Amino acid sequence: MLSLRLLGGLAAAALLSSCSTFPSGDPGYADALPIVFVHGNGDNAGLWQTTIWRFESNGWPRNRLHAINLPYPLARDDDGKPQAGRTSSAEYRDYLAREIDSVMRDSGAGKVILIGNSRGGYAIRSYVQSMTDARGAAPVSAAVLGGTPNHGVWSTPGVREASEFAGTGPFLRMLNAPKNAAGDEVVGPTRWMTIRSDSNDKYAQPDGAWPAGGGKPTGVTVAGPELRGAENIVIPGIDHRETSYSAPAFEATWRFLTGKAPATAAITSEKAVQLSGMVTGLGADPLDPASGNYADNLPLRGARLEIYQVRPAHAADAGARTGPAMHGQTIGADGRWGPFAAQPGTPYEFVITAPGYATTHVYRSGFPRSSNVVMLRPERIAESDRQARQIVLLTRPRGYLDAGRDRMLFDGRQPPGLPPHGAMLATSKLLLQESAPRSIEAEFNGEPIAGRTWNAGEGHVTVLEIMR
Repeated sequence: MLSLRLLGGLAAAALLSSCSTFPSGDPGYADALPIVFVHGNGDNAGLWQTTIWRFESNGWPRNRLHAINLPYPLARDDDGKPQAGRTSSAEYRDYLAREIDSVMRDSGAGKVILIGNSRGGYAIRSYVQSMTDARGAAPVSAAVLGGTPNHGVWSTPGVREASEFAGTGPFLRMLNAPKNAAGDEVVGPTRWMTIRSDSNDKYAQPDGAWPAGGGKPTGVTVAGPELRGAENIVIPGIDHRETSYSAPAFEATWRFLTGKAPATAAITSEKAVQLSGMVTGLGADPLDPASGNYADNLPLRGARLEIYQVRPAHAADAGARTGPAMHGQTIGADGRWGPFAAQPGTPYEFVITAPGYATTHVYRSGFPRSSNVVMLRPERIAESDRQARQIVLLTRPRGYLDAGRDRMLFDGRQPPGLPPHGAMLATSKLLLQESAPRSIEAEFNGEPIAGRTWNAGEGHVTVLEIMR
């Protein structure tokens, strides 16, 4: 349900209308400006998959929807000091600048729209501000920031101020410095909108031990993502990632960009579905090299990918393969896989094998539309999990698992390891002591998914990946 603040803001958005979004003034979207989607800390382009589908379902041209993939997506501990496997705020800004140049060159458009989640909003703000300083105006018609901690994840003088996430640190003080006599924190003539949760964003909490409470004050509030001079939208109950990747966030974004409601917030199906993406790996954590579980978006050259059609959830022998592999390839230097012609709505098992990794069986619900950002990454088995005979992960890349909010089942029970309320975790893990493989099912707010368990002693891991 959308808040009254959201509904009140839409009238103002309508006045801004479509003149900057559609150069010819044609509301048919054929010449809509390119959109560049910018992911958050530790994330990748694949999180924008359902958002891209929603834009396509409402007529935005597929070739004008671009999601970037920062090779090292994690921020440095100290923004000013090089750190292996991590990027500075300036490096992310410069990477985004190159991507925008490429999109504008290929499309012939004079401007772009930028939509970012979390840390991605920092890169957007830094880019617009730097370009405005250099040219007088950035080539950005509008910018939408979902869950960006614009006033810090913490904001206590003297506390880790070298981090880009510190509200009292030099990076955010630079971004938030008043830009005009009104004290606006955003740079014009770019139009700005922020989207935040009312209270369920883990990175906008006054208590450092939320949701349990009793921690040190962070110095920020739930309104931390808001910016003076922007259209600031509140959507009750959503979590940190849902500020960008949920249907309500899409609806608010569409209204802001076009001045009217979308025809649908649902994802419409296509008759022909073609899938492709990247296979990436895990580097070593510089603080714990032995862990070998440091997320990056670098190509995993030499990995092997196979795709199988499987039986749907609730069917007899759910998750079992229906036949031989429908696609197989060895991953090259660019990390790309595909194309694979999929059947709309059909569930698949993606099997990734690579030296130094567990053989990872990723089960996904059916794909309603084509996508070129299907991102795959094999797992490693942690030492603490090696006593298990079977390891199954339930993961939700585009949001969190909130036991107090969501309707969930994982192998017939509440997903383990979650707090009783609060959107804190995106993954739940089952460590089973069974020997025989079997069907295993999960459900998230009406989305069912099924897979098979595999022998962890032989180096296999099962991942049930929620799409919504």
